[in-house]
Formats: sequence, structure tokens, C-alpha cells
Amino acid sequence: MEKAFFEKNKNEDSQENPPGTLEIRHICKAFPNVQALNDVSLDIRPGEVLAFVGENGAGKSTLLKIINGDYQPDSGTMQIDRETLSFPNPLVAHKAGIRVIYQEPEIIPGVNVAENIWVGELPKTNGFIDRQNLNRTVTESLAEYGFDSVLPTHLMGDQLSAAQRQIVEIMRALKSGVRVLALDEPTSSLSDDEVDRLFTLVRKLRDGGMAIIYVSHRIAEILQLCDRVAVLRDGELIAIRPAKELTDHEIVHLMVGRELTEIYQRNPAGTNKEVLRIEHLNSKWHKDINFHINAGEVVGFAGLVGAGRSELAKVIFGDKRIDSGKIILEGKEISTTTPSKAIAQGIGFATEDRKREGLILIRSVLENASLVIVNQLTKLGFVNRTKEKEIASSFVRKLNVRTPSLEQEIGKLSGGNQQKVVLARWLAAKPKILILDEPTRGIDVGAKAEIYKLIDQLANEGLAIMFISSELPEIIGLSDRVYVMQNGHITGEIPGSELTEESILELAMADDLQGENESPNKTKMEEFSL
Repeated sequence: MEKAFFEKNKNEDSQENPPGTLEIRHICKAFPNVQALNDVSLDIRPGEVLAFVGENGAGKSTLLKIINGDYQPDSGTMQIDRETLSFPNPLVAHKAGIRVIYQEPEIIPGVNVAENIWVGELPKTNGFIDRQNLNRTVTESLAEYGFDSVLPTHLMGDQLSAAQRQIVEIMRALKSGVRVLALDEPTSSLSDDEVDRLFTLVRKLRDGGMAIIYVSHRIAEILQLCDRVAVLRDGELIAIRPAKELTDHEIVHLMVGRELTEIYQRNPAGTNKEVLRIEHLNSKWHKDINFHINAGEVVGFAGLVGAGRSELAKVIFGDKRIDSGKIILEGKEISTTTPSKAIAQGIGFATEDRKREGLILIRSVLENASLVIVNQLTKLGFVNRTKEKEIASSFVRKLNVRTPSLEQEIGKLSGGNQQKVVLARWLAAKPKILILDEPTRGIDVGAKAEIYKLIDQLANEGLAIMFISSELPEIIGLSDRVYVMQNGHITGEIPGSELTEESILELAMADDLQGENESPNKTKMEEFSL
């Protein structure tokens, strides 16, 4: 079936393309022990949104980096209007009208929005920056695309939200006459309103004749926004099909090459042995929090954006201040005023922002995997490297981390494999309770299935797990029971047998619905990933 799909669309791509089409032909790229791309050919056409989908490690990021000039292909060509392109660096690609906006936009902290947008090309008069002209030009551009109300030009780079940073990058590309714009996981940190604004902009640019590449793990977005879908797997192009001909199930099957009929694997093995109890916890973000987690349980924490779930995890872990209340671990009250104290007492925490808070991206898999236990392996100032490697290797194997070696720079691994290394680190520390905050954010469906299986396995081995997620299906599919939060307090507890999207949403909006008879509004509901 896949071959038929590919042959059909290969013929479609071989038809005469409109002017301005970026034609990619027979691109190959290898790294030590990894064939990242193998004979990839496709066309990116003006006036369309082309999705790149695939599991982490499928080759999407490598292809984007070749298009942007970050990498050079080992073989193959790129052409626009029969002109062969060669990009030794991103600056040359930008001058050719090609721009890739990555998940982490490059923003200068100490300058304002207007200067960030025009960095390197600031308008000058008599040798001085013409700020009046600069601010007027940027304000007009923001207004044209509907962002003037959400992105004041005077804000400094380090004051910008994730959505605002992305807008700055997009505006930077637009003012330079971009012809091909690629967006890499652009909605991973955006609210629903911000996603709507981004979609409106993407459609406007497409209708204006721009060629757009859209990379996302969110299949619903792909089907809603994109015109065609290019599926990559293990460095090869598997299929290119019109989005309107695909279903989410078909995309998943093409991505992973196998059925994921039982993506949520949970075999409850909870015990009556209490591991963590929180009593009357109060903080800047919370009011009278009470809950408990037993050994072998996966206890979910659900809630809308701003409910206080991530802040609760950080308070327990000592990364945010607790004002009052008790943290009781295995029957003994403990103090977790710092993360190091929490770790020493048996609390592990995999943060939702693994790239900024969970990993040292320029260091190796080995160093990241052993980060928490390195003190235990140190004697007289020297680290037992043999033992460090032995422990890290065992957990890398157990979690099936796909890496050429332990010395591989972790920033070069896929998101799913990075997350596995984070988990390997905490398992090496042998925690009594493991807090997982959005553990599948930004990873593909195949890697998610592996993480779900691992969570089930760890719970069945007796580990207590506090599981925070904004995705209702995975909260329902993995949790033995769920605490629902709103505005910094717990509004209710739901046993596993009664878990439904409706029961969670009702408690997540309890304050808003109190005294009202109408059903939850759509905007609130969409803050969850359904």
C-alpha cells in the first residue's frame, strides 16, 4: 500500500511545477553510524502548506537544516526555477529567500522587539539608528499581519513569551522577502488563541503565494492546516499525499510502519504502601493542597492552563518556595527547600521543558544520564568513570535510547530519545517517587507509545509516579486515578473507573461553572489536547 502511495505521488511531484518551486532531488546525508537521509526527493510549491511528519529521528530536522544551510548534503541537489542552490551557511540561504524558524527562536535578550526584527539591517540616518523610522515600520508590519496588539515594539527580548518570540522570528523572515518559510513545531508552547493567530497568518502567507513547510507532531493540526503531507521514516520519504485524502490513523501508520492499536498500556499494580503525602500545602501558587500517592500507582494531575500543576511539582521538588504545609515521604515529614535536598531524599523530577531545564544540550548522553548520580560516584575528587559508564549504559539499553554512542552530543538526538535519557538519569538515582511533567510533549506518536509502556513498567516495578499532562487521552489511558486542579487548588479526585473527558473537564472548570447551568465553553475545553 505504501509503495502505491509513494508511486502515485512521485508522479504527481514530477509534473511541471509552478515558478518559485523549491525542488529537492536525491538528497542524502549521513552522520557517524546513522544514515539520516537517503535519496529524498520532493517539491515545495508556492501557495501551499506542505507538512513534514515522521517519528523523532525520521529525518525531518536534518532535511530542514539542509534547506536552511545548517548542514550540507552528502549528495543531491536543490533548485528553484532551474537554478541550483548551494548554501554553505544559513546567511546564504536567507539571502536566497529561504528561512527556517526552529522551536527555539534566536532572540537577543537586551534589545527591543523592533531591533530584534531588524537585527543586522537597522535603518540609519547620519550614522545613527533611525528609531522613529524603525518603530513606525515595525508597527505597520505588525498591524498588517494582526500582531500589533500582542507584540508591543518596546518589549525587550528577555521579556517575550514563547509565542512572541516566534512572531519576532516570523516578522524577521517576512521583512527580508522570504519565498520558502519552514516552521518547526511552531505551536508546542502556544495557547489556543495564539495557535489561531498563527494559523491565520500561515493561511494568509500561503494565499499570498508563499511556499510553507510545516513540521508538527500534532496530527490534528496537520489535517486542519496543510495541503499536502510528506511522510518520512528512518531517513526515507515514504509517501506524499494530499492532506484531504488522509486520516489521523493513516498518517500514524505511515509514520511508524506498524499498528499502534494499544498505545496506552496500563496494568494497574498499585499497593496500599503510601509513598508521598501532601498535607495543607500553601504557596504563592497554591491553596490548601492535599493528596497522596502509593507505591505502584500512576496518579494523574489534570487542569487547564494556569491551574498550578507544574508549579506544584516544582514546590515539591524544592525549585519553588513552599509557604506552609507538610511534605511526607514514606511516613516521615521532609524538607525540600532545594532540589538537591529533594533528590537526596528520593524525589525525582522530569521537567516539562527538557531542553532548557532538563538537559545540557552540548554535553554527551553519558554526562546527561549520570548527572544526578555523579556525586555518588566521586571519591577524593575523582569520578569513577568505569562505574559511570556501566550504570549509564544499562539504563540507555533498558530504555532503548537510540544513539550512536554514549559520547554522542545529546542535543543531536531526537526529542523522544532525549526524553528517554532524562528518564534514564532519574532511574539511575533510584527515586522513591518520580514526578513526570508533560513527559511526551514534543515527541512523536511512536516515541509516545514507548514512553507509555515504560511508565507502566516502572509502576509495575513499584515506583510511585506523579503524572502531569495536558493531553486528556493519555491522562485517562495511563492514570490509576486523577486529581484535577483549578486556580491553584484541587477541585476533586476521580478514580480510574470513572475517568472520562467530561468528568475531568467538569472539575477543571468547577469555579467557572458554579451556579451556571450552561455547558463548558469551547475555548476552555480546547486548553486540553483532546
